[in-house]
Amino acid sequence: MKAFRLDELDAERAANQGAYLQFLRERNMSVGLYALNAGDADPQGPHAEDEVYVVVSGRAAITVGTETTEVARGSVVYVPAGVQHRFHHISEDLRVLVVFSPPES
Repeated sequence: MKAFRLDELDAERAANQGAYLQFLRERNMSVGLYALNAGDADPQGPHAEDEVYVVVSGRAAITVGTETTEVARGSVVYVPAGVQHRFHHISEDLRVLVVFSPPES
């Protein structure tokens, strides 16, 4: 079994001075923690893998393709591979679990 604590993952991510920390990589998936602070710009572009975002904390909007929705703690968003997407209008520090399948390359 592999078990993780979000507070420890966020501390490790911050110590590495990055917005993203991949903490699990298996044959069919990878999982990471993505962090954007209020007012930040989200620099990401489309990925080659399908993604699922699970918002752990914070508030923002996300645009996937041509659709936009508001997200907050408990929101789950699916992003198909190759589709343009980004978080924006981040009004509260955002912490998001990201599941890639297959694993992010």
